[in-house]
Amino acid sequence: MKITMLGTGNALVTKYYNTCYVLDDAGRTILVDGGGGNGLLRQLELAGYRWEDMREIIVTHRHIDHLLGIIWMMRMICEFMNEGTYLGEANIYAHDEVIALLRELAGKLLKKKENRFVDDRLHLVEVHDGETREISGQKVTFFDIGSTKAKQYGYCLDLGDGKRLTCCGDEPCGEPGRKYAAGSTWLLHEAFCLDGQAEIYHPYEKHHSTVKDAAELGAKLGVENLLLYHTEDGTYGERKKLYLAEGKQYFSGSLYVPDDLETVTLT
Repeated sequence: MKITMLGTGNALVTKYYNTCYVLDDAGRTILVDGGGGNGLLRQLELAGYRWEDMREIIVTHRHIDHLLGIIWMMRMICEFMNEGTYLGEANIYAHDEVIALLRELAGKLLKKKENRFVDDRLHLVEVHDGETREISGQKVTFFDIGSTKAKQYGYCLDLGDGKRLTCCGDEPCGEPGRKYAAGSTWLLHEAFCLDGQAEIYHPYEKHHSTVKDAAELGAKLGVENLLLYHTEDGTYGERKKLYLAEGKQYFSGSLYVPDDLETVTLT
């Protein structure tokens, strides 16, 4: 399996696309989040993917920088279903608040002839805390991260042979998620900025972490590989070097700070 980061930036970036990515196991794909708009379609194209092949989609929460690209996916899917050129079905998995919002927005923004495919061939699938589903041949367990801002779900994906990939969304891995993250082969975790730049970017006021925080947590939880995303873009061009240098002081496993459109092999 591999992960291709379509975007790695936080909500306010202009040099990166907002954080979202594709998990790909020999052509069986899962799109996680959508970024902030129809730029998602371009990012998918630049990464070598066709938007119409993204049949399995996970949405972690309702924030603009994760949700609005999904609205565009829904529009494209339903429009081409209506034209008869999109065959088969698609699924969007999320907790109840996100599903309700997506259904409401589809009703208000899509044409009636397009919206008729929602809940018919475009399935909005409500998932629950602790629930496991098979998605693109992978066992995926969803969990509530305990966010104090907006309800948010992470997930734990069974990579086989005892290996696990855990995503904590875009907030620090809180107590509810640590039982899933502990001992994970891969942990996907946000890192808003360098520790020395906390007074500039104010990560704690936004319920986010510094690179140091994320690295220390990865070490505490005993994860093997730590991948950092959802960052500022003031260090654009130097981010990878700077983040790796700080993170490696606190985390002895394999540390990854991918750029937009970068692919990392997971297994």
